[in-house]
Amino acid sequence: MRKNGPIALLFNALVIAFMLAPLLVVCVVAFTPENTLTLPTTEFSLRWFRAAFAHPDFMQSFWNSLWLALGSATLATLLAVPAGMAITRYNFPGRGFLNGLFLSPLIIPHLVLGVALLRLFALVGGSGSFAWLVLAHALVVTPYTLRLVVAALVGFDRSAEQAALSLGASQATVFTRITLPMILPGVTGGWMLAFINSFDEVTMSIFVTSPSTVTLPVRMYMYATESIDPLMAAVSALMVGVTALAMVLLDRIYGLDRVLIGKR
Repeated sequence: MRKNGPIALLFNALVIAFMLAPLLVVCVVAFTPENTLTLPTTEFSLRWFRAAFAHPDFMQSFWNSLWLALGSATLATLLAVPAGMAITRYNFPGRGFLNGLFLSPLIIPHLVLGVALLRLFALVGGSGSFAWLVLAHALVVTPYTLRLVVAALVGFDRSAEQAALSLGASQATVFTRITLPMILPGVTGGWMLAFINSFDEVTMSIFVTSPSTVTLPVRMYMYATESIDPLMAAVSALMVGVTALAMVLLDRIYGLDRVLIGKR
């Protein structure tokens, strides 16, 4: 393959700068000591970070988002592992339909999902329930987990499983002692990717949250419509930091190249 020329490198650098510039500006603004959104020029302050941690609504929404992301990512993983094994290992009627059904939230706009789930929750009496909110987020993030589980299972050498079965091991023992440890990087990476997407989800959450279950992204959206002080920049910087840390961990555990482009 030919190396990129200077024009291509310059174009790539401009694209990266265009994508990162808003994030960098928000993170810098978060350190301003002023009462308005201004870039600090002479001094930096942690004033608005302290204000964010002292704000009861933001802290409650943070814990809501954290527990919601943990619950939905775990539920999505519990669904994705058996579904991935069924899709990759067995030929049965409706296999393609099942695969498409699990991946359909990737192509359905979250605005449409939010309206549909709002109507569903109203019919079944689940409005305002945290458990139903976990189910809604699990529905949205399951495709991300399923893709990584399927990628881990494709080309999986089953000789070790067959050897264990021939020696008298049960299916449960084979799964827990052989299959799961071998696909664990994919499962863990899928769980982390589901956690990130659940924690950052805002469009669908606006429709299905209640005053007691408002998530952090929804709280930020509500606050941004009422105020323009740097508190939002501080909260945004914290979320950027948490997301970046999660992506670094995902890269170390599974590899972002395998997640984004399917490189094995």
